[in-house]
Amino acid sequence: MIDRLGLRAVADLADEKRAAALDEAVEISGWRELRAPDESGDPSASGIEVAIVAEELGRGLADVPFLGPTLAMELRRLARAPQAVVRETVGLRRNFAALAAPGESALAIDSCGAEAALLLAADGTLVSMGLYGQPGSIDLTRPTALIPNAEPVTVGSLREADHQRWTALALTITTADLVGSMRGALDLAVTYAGQRVQYGKRIGSFQAVAHLLADALVQIEGARAALLYAAWGVDALAPPDALAAAASAKAYAARGARLVCESCVQVHGGVGNTWECLAHVYLRRALLATDVLGGVGPNLARVLEHAGLGGRL
Repeated sequence: MIDRLGLRAVADLADEKRAAALDEAVEISGWRELRAPDESGDPSASGIEVAIVAEELGRGLADVPFLGPTLAMELRRLARAPQAVVRETVGLRRNFAALAAPGESALAIDSCGAEAALLLAADGTLVSMGLYGQPGSIDLTRPTALIPNAEPVTVGSLREADHQRWTALALTITTADLVGSMRGALDLAVTYAGQRVQYGKRIGSFQAVAHLLADALVQIEGARAALLYAAWGVDALAPPDALAAAASAKAYAARGARLVCESCVQVHGGVGNTWECLAHVYLRRALLATDVLGGVGPNLARVLEHAGLGGRL
């Protein structure tokens, strides 16, 4: 599905028919409902299954909502709140570091098609608020929108352990998205290196280019190994342990994603700095995924805190 309907060129971003077909396919698949509660209140699908979908969506630069609706549904499940009647996303602080509280200046991520966003008050109250404003973002595939200072509607409450569980899932999904973006960027660079001829030879035969691509592959393999453990831990580990595993994976992947995506730009040479090259779309997507609930420093701080070492990086 992603190979058929995902982005194959920057111009595809303007193809509304393609985007609508992809959105319909994702809707029919039920991927946005993977964390919907079953009869016992447990999620319908595991963190591993969510990570698999998120990784492929990242690889194919899928420009349809998944991150926001999935995290919103998990919040409602953990808060034991009724299911939403409209498409929702989540509201984050302006620096994307945490869930926003009512009254804060907040942005709704992955807001395309969403009519409301969930926010979390300091006392654990989960509220829903409407969206407004023209969506836009550094990530060309996932717009953000403003959340007005309107009257919030209470939908439930979240315990601290549930908040930790939700954060673990959020970090895992964004890690999976980073791994997918790295894979897609590397595939793009390898394809180009196998086609571009300079001095009578394909540039992929040059040692400097080959080393860049090999280093990128090493980054991806390490990040994916950390991701799989974190994805398993979302449901299998105690909330603090699940959060630490996800934070470790996110820190690893965030550091690697920037290196891999920038290497993709470098392999393309001057073409990599043009609008028409998909390399910058992968880099932009990776930058937003990195910022959602923090990149390297904030998540290494979470790991240190879990180990009882404290301090901030």
